[in-house]
Amino acid sequence: MRIIVSDSSCLIDMHKGGLLGAMFELPYRFSIVDTLFENELLSLSQNEKYMLRKRGMHVVELNGSQVQQAFEYKQQHPALSPNDCFALVLAEITQDAILFTGDARLKKLAKHRGIETHGVLWALDQLAAEPAIPHSLLRESITRFIDDPLVFLPETALKSRIKKLLP
Repeated sequence: MRIIVSDSSCLIDMHKGGLLGAMFELPYRFSIVDTLFENELLSLSQNEKYMLRKRGMHVVELNGSQVQQAFEYKQQHPALSPNDCFALVLAEITQDAILFTGDARLKKLAKHRGIETHGVLWALDQLAAEPAIPHSLLRESITRFIDDPLVFLPETALKSRIKKLLP
């Protein structure tokens, strides 16, 4: 089973859309670096974080050389945050990983390093193809994304997905 290594932005958006639980219906395993899990997912309560772990979210601590590699990426790519670099390193050391991020700069660097990347729109498509996920839930979630000024997903792409999900 492939492993999705997540940065925090996609998980925050999925939380805003009420889709964190639904993600675990997909045929993937999920991993995140411990510092992102503890320090970046501030909109999630401790109970929600506990439930993520219980559902199978693997929280990974990077070792010293891996942290050093992340800081080297940070020096080479100053526009990336340290946590972006941690996620990139975790994706690199995870066999056949998919990096789940919405950050264009991180996606570009990951692709350059041979790492498959996807964002929230891809996750919506994956959820839409999953029979256990009601399309009504996805339509409601997409509407939340459109209405939230802090979710930076292309409105036209979101609206086209709503149309595809109509009965």
